[in-house]
Amino acid sequence: VQLVESGGGLVQSGGSLRLSCAASRFTFSTYVMSWYRQAPGKERELVAAIASAGGSTNYADSVKGRFTISRDNAKNTVYLQMNSLNPAATAVYSCQLVAVPTFHAYWGQGTQVTVSS
Repeated sequence: VQLVESGGGLVQSGGSLRLSCAASRFTFSTYVMSWYRQAPGKERELVAAIASAGGSTNYADSVKGRFTISRDNAKNTVYLQMNSLNPAATAVYSCQLVAVPTFHAYWGQGTQVTVSS
């Protein structure tokens, strides 16, 4: 399984970014894709998740109403639209795929998001 993230960068406070995570080299029909982030000196935290079947989503309280996770199953790609960004969002954002029913987790290499004040 290969996960490739893109879309990170430098943005001013209040701005927006859209992250993409393209998955390839897998044959799972059911899986969950998630975005995690890790800020300097902090533990990694779940930002948002979406199921391949049904499209149910889950968000961290800190991003509800500002971030939106979506998927394009035909492209095996998940997106994270991030609006109203603030410096607290500065982190490395990583994509995770968890296959069902094995629950084996795969990770991308991460993409840096930096929000300037």
